[in-house]
Amino acid sequence: MSGRALFGTDGVRGLANTEPMTAETVMRLGVAAGQLFTRGNHRHTVVIGKDTRLSGYMLEPALTAGFVSVGMDVILVGPIPTPGIAMLTRAMRCDLGVMISASHNPFQDNGIKLFGPDGYKLSDAIELEIEGLMNGDLGEARIAPDRLGRAKRLEDAGGRYVEYTKTTFPRGLRLDGLKIVVDCANGAAYKVAPTVFWELGADVIRVGVEPNGFNINQDCGSLYPDRLQELVVSHQAHLGIALDGDADRVLFCDEHGEMVDGDQVLALIAGHWQQTGQLNGGAVVATVMSNLGLERYLETLGLKLTRTKVGDRYVVEEMQQSGCNLGGEQSGHIIMGQHATTGDGTIAALQVLAALVEGGKPASETLRLFQPVPQLLTNVRLSNGANAEAVLEMKAVQQAIGAGEERLCGRGRLVIRKSGTEPLIRIMAEGDDAAEVKAVVADIETIISKSAA
Repeated sequence: MSGRALFGTDGVRGLANTEPMTAETVMRLGVAAGQLFTRGNHRHTVVIGKDTRLSGYMLEPALTAGFVSVGMDVILVGPIPTPGIAMLTRAMRCDLGVMISASHNPFQDNGIKLFGPDGYKLSDAIELEIEGLMNGDLGEARIAPDRLGRAKRLEDAGGRYVEYTKTTFPRGLRLDGLKIVVDCANGAAYKVAPTVFWELGADVIRVGVEPNGFNINQDCGSLYPDRLQELVVSHQAHLGIALDGDADRVLFCDEHGEMVDGDQVLALIAGHWQQTGQLNGGAVVATVMSNLGLERYLETLGLKLTRTKVGDRYVVEEMQQSGCNLGGEQSGHIIMGQHATTGDGTIAALQVLAALVEGGKPASETLRLFQPVPQLLTNVRLSNGANAEAVLEMKAVQQAIGAGEERLCGRGRLVIRKSGTEPLIRIMAEGDDAAEVKAVVADIETIISKSAA
């Protein structure tokens, strides 16, 4: 393990009980992170949450052991959305926050997301420091028996998160008369998200709220919205809300059963905040994957779209640097700087619900502010240990990418990147001519597949 080999786009992730997601390696991660964030003479504390995967029962005590061994007290909160951990880390003045989750991945995967005392995800540089410590002798980090940390469970963490999220909803507004379907993906938000909407007055139809350790993201949630779409139509609901496994992202379904992505949500919030004077920085921050239609729509409002590489923490970093308070990803990460330090699906849903109540228009109108240009995303799965970076540097691949960029020049965009969480190369093209977009993607996919064989 050398260099930045452990951390990916969003923390550490992998197949549970295989490297790096073994109890041994995760315990070392706890030791290294605890050693790095032990700063000063005060009693140091880390808060640990998780989603509903079976492997959480293995990784939670491993992390706890690592942190306790370097003198950190551990607060265990059980299943809670990732943004809940970010919130608790700040609210409880913790030195570190940890979320055990692989987000939208299937149950057999798991991951570790780390938050600093400010509630923000760690930078690449700090993650690299942690890896460096893990590669060394961690024996020096062990402390005397009388200085070991303690572990305790916080029983009301979910309630604290519910109360906090409700404070982001406009005062004096309620959801009475709205019928919504909420799919919690059998994940971290299975208790808290429906509670938030119900306490604000909505008629809530709950889906994906029976986790068993194996069914997180299984045919439910933001990745598999078919059931949500059917229920919205059959129940004549006003809106469908689909969270992912750790509830840091959200997608929506209008009253006709049609899905709406994060780009439309960014457009809605940006327009509303601009009108009410809440939008900072004169821009919205998104990634290279956001649709060209969003960029063109924001231009009509006199706003700029600033793009980053894929990953919500890169969006957050750009927001901090540029003074913007709204950013997100097409996949449904919506970051609202005055409310949260990371993507929060429940808070984003409250913004959309507030717009429905205040505007009096159906979701199909409220959430469709621009026409997306044709966009196509294809994943090429690598096998036999093929290295994504090496494949992308091959001459034939570079030539194919160059030809595609030239073909779309002035009429669209092309984004080729390796996945930060899976052995994939992602090919995305968009442009006004759907046939041309399809042809460009097909040509590049063929060359990459041949080169990776």
